[in-house]
Amino acid sequence: MSDTNAIDIRGVTKYYGHGDYRVAAVREADLSIRQNEFFTLLGPSGCGKTTLLRMIAGFEFPQEGDLILYGENIAEMPPFKRPINTVFQNYALFPHMSVADNIGFGLKMLGRPKTEIQARVAEMLKLVRMEHLAGRATSQLSGGQQQRVALARALAPAPKVLLLDEPLSALDYKLRKEMQVELKRLQAETGITFIFVTHDQEEALTMSDRIAVMSAGRILQVGAPRDIYDRPADRFVADFIGETNFLKGRIGAIEAGAAKVDLACGVSLTGPLPDGASAGDEVTVMIRPEHSRLTREGGALSGEVASIVYFGTDTYFNLRLSDGSTFTVRQQNRPGEESAIGEGQTLGVMLPDAAIRVLRG
Repeated sequence: MSDTNAIDIRGVTKYYGHGDYRVAAVREADLSIRQNEFFTLLGPSGCGKTTLLRMIAGFEFPQEGDLILYGENIAEMPPFKRPINTVFQNYALFPHMSVADNIGFGLKMLGRPKTEIQARVAEMLKLVRMEHLAGRATSQLSGGQQQRVALARALAPAPKVLLLDEPLSALDYKLRKEMQVELKRLQAETGITFIFVTHDQEEALTMSDRIAVMSAGRILQVGAPRDIYDRPADRFVADFIGETNFLKGRIGAIEAGAAKVDLACGVSLTGPLPDGASAGDEVTVMIRPEHSRLTREGGALSGEVASIVYFGTDTYFNLRLSDGSTFTVRQQNRPGEESAIGEGQTLGVMLPDAAIRVLRG
């Protein structure tokens, strides 16, 4: 284990059911989470991310593997002995108690002195900017205020790790965006390792130091948000994180570590050769919509504008290529600038070399 890691997960597997009905919710997970890191487990429903979080918390136990917290194997340790707290989706606040009493409840259960509890509660109220609401019942708070109380209560005992199980899912869009900033601020100010679970890729990209993308119980890729977005390990990761274009083709030649891919639409594009790929292999070319530009002359691709969708900040131009496949170009809208592009026009697509990524399969 590294001295800079808060948690090391080694070969962790968790099964549900028995016999023919046994299903692996988490499969041979290997993962290291650093101290003072905002780390996100990202994936669709049923991918195993919440099960992995519950095993870290101690609410579930692995059948195989080790969970190491600062050098100590906690795989079989009961949850109340782990220096870990959890913030749940529903916050689990006590509606008959005040904000201050909710924040101090865990400290009271730990038997801390009254003066220490009062001082710590005051510190937490200041941290979440709720000093003026200390005496209010939590049932009288908004959703965002309740979430801050839940965070303050979880942070009050100064856990080594804080687990967050989709805590923003019940909030409206605007409030969710505000709380993303708030969570990042709290993590930076406290220096506590945050492990965040979400299926929302935008949340993961905007808040995380690193992300682990999961599918069918397996960890597919771990990396910084930009690495995950720009250099996905496979098609699932590329498709799950953001929007992208996929073009099927076959490697026609390999030169200097680059693959020349012959596409069904009759053109060839060149991108980095995937590990283990050879000439003649079927591959998929991935290009993000915002990494391309429309042009009236030339371009690496060309197609007919099938539809135009205005999104306020951006406009999406959906092109139909010669083989019938589609390609989307996303262009940012500028004040006072109206697009002269209309449906039915045939246009080219400019692609910088760095925009092209070749994926196996």
